[in-house]
Amino acid sequence: MIRFKSLGSGSSGNATIVQARSGTALTHLLVDCGLGIRQLDHRLGQAGVSARQIDAIFITHEHADHIGCVRRLALRERIPVWMSQGTYAALGQPDLAGLLHIAGDAVAFEVGAIQVRPFTVPHDAREPLQLTCTDGVARLGMLTDLGHATPHVLEHLDGCGTLLLECNHDEQMLASSAYPAFLKRRVGGAWGHLANSAAAEIARFVQARGLKQVVAAHLSERNNRPQLARQSLAAALGCLEGDVHVADAASGSAWLDC
Repeated sequence: MIRFKSLGSGSSGNATIVQARSGTALTHLLVDCGLGIRQLDHRLGQAGVSARQIDAIFITHEHADHIGCVRRLALRERIPVWMSQGTYAALGQPDLAGLLHIAGDAVAFEVGAIQVRPFTVPHDAREPLQLTCTDGVARLGMLTDLGHATPHVLEHLDGCGTLLLECNHDEQMLASSAYPAFLKRRVGGAWGHLANSAAAEIARFVQARGLKQVVAAHLSERNNRPQLARQSLAAALGCLEGDVHVADAASGSAWLDC
């Protein structure tokens, strides 16, 4: 069994805990660590997980809302950290005391009962990776922080029954926002973040290949609304708006089975 819980999703910080059970043993993978360490400990506690139970940390890219307290947490608890060579270089090659593992595009690795398969995405970072996780039965896709879905991205989402999917902005809200022109171009560009409409197209594509459940994530506080993300995804998937989950910045999501 594999399940997950967003601990927080948005520009103020991102972290997701993925849990798999094999017999009586539990595996915990923390994807991104973009919160302060006290807040992360608090939210892990609310989720019923201790930091000491985390078997590995996967960092998708070097932006502050995804890095947060990763070095402090890893060193405190002696947790292995996976990231791309580009992400590590962009961070200034910090000393991780032998805990660093380099992740590469389409190179799978195992953390206990979880197989992780990273893949490259178009985003304005050094070498960003997103990922899928499976316990051999269920398959979870995690796709945030990208400007558009390449054929390579879509290939890696094939067979995902659950998708944590960026719905960063509503295009009209972004266009009429107080953001300066350069920031609008960056957010809405091919190397920025997904609009609701783009996320809906991805969800529709994956639905034809096994998608059963979607969670809207990384919503902009200024340029989106949960209801707009729900409407867009529900229309694409032909489901009720209430069937679409939304992960927010303050509390993330509930635990969801894949």
